[in-house]
Amino acid sequence: MQLKLALIGFGVVGQGVAKILGDRGEFFRSRYGADLVITAVTDVKKGAVADPKGLNPKALLDHLEQHGDLTTFPAPERGWDALTTIQRAEADVVVEVSWTDVKTGGAALGHLREAFACGKHVVTTNKGPMVVAPWEMLEAAGRAGVEFRFEGTVMSGTPVISTAWRGLRGCEITGFSGVLNGTTNFMLTRMEEGLTYEQALAEAQRLGYAEADPSGDVLGWDAAGKVVILTNTVLRCPLKLEEVQLATGITEITPAQVEEAKRAGQRWKLVAQAAVEDGQVRASVLAKRIPLADPLAGVMGPTNAVTFHTDLLGPVTIVGAGAGQKETAFAVISDLLDIHSALVARQR
Repeated sequence: MQLKLALIGFGVVGQGVAKILGDRGEFFRSRYGADLVITAVTDVKKGAVADPKGLNPKALLDHLEQHGDLTTFPAPERGWDALTTIQRAEADVVVEVSWTDVKTGGAALGHLREAFACGKHVVTTNKGPMVVAPWEMLEAAGRAGVEFRFEGTVMSGTPVISTAWRGLRGCEITGFSGVLNGTTNFMLTRMEEGLTYEQALAEAQRLGYAEADPSGDVLGWDAAGKVVILTNTVLRCPLKLEEVQLATGITEITPAQVEEAKRAGQRWKLVAQAAVEDGQVRASVLAKRIPLADPLAGVMGPTNAVTFHTDLLGPVTIVGAGAGQKETAFAVISDLLDIHSALVARQR
């Protein structure tokens, strides 16, 4: 079965998706019977092109590298904005990988609304809509009768949401705790190795783990957004971003505190968690000392992890990449293949 794709956003993740499709498209066709074809790309900075017959992903990337944008890429249609692309492109699936705004949902919120209104399936790695309006998005997809996947919104390509939804089906998941921000986890690892907070932040920025303004990571807002997504979609309980308890993130942890924890057989982590107690959700993102025996304590560097607390299996921990172009693009590919399987099953 062929799936035609409209990419909304052609930054790091969008280009990563194109690269995987260029490198492994034949593998996906032979192994899964999935012919994934890009028919439209739009990006506010790089331009927009569309061709119902398909756009060669390698040619797109080569042109972008040589020219810096897609404005002169040969295609029958060009210059569409995101909403026009969603409406007019010959596409089965809208892949929304534009910039993220977890406080308002940003432009992505309108992109998803329009895609559902047009009856198109959606894959997104954009946290914004799933933080601001998760139930609206899920219900809109249900009313439209389309498939909706968003694995890449939490822990990049590591299969967290799909594991909770399918791998743990039959269990009641009563809560979770995790290390959901790779930047802060990298910094805490380096602080344990002797760096100060300021030195660890500078290194994280130099390596590209932290932005010039790192507040979203170090104060816990990024992790809080992921707590909101997991609480709404896995625990199935409503939770808003402002309801997540936050403090100062990792900004006030000192070398002396790190050493004190080591002597006590503990390790500092920025722990993101939520639990349902007496019908109420309690959620937080707080720096904590946790014992070395805790699975989360062994998660070092930019790696992420989450432990689901279940009634039948007890704690189940998933560890894997929490960021990266290839890793996040993989989440898109995995979701597309999952949609392909669902659509094939519908035809039987």
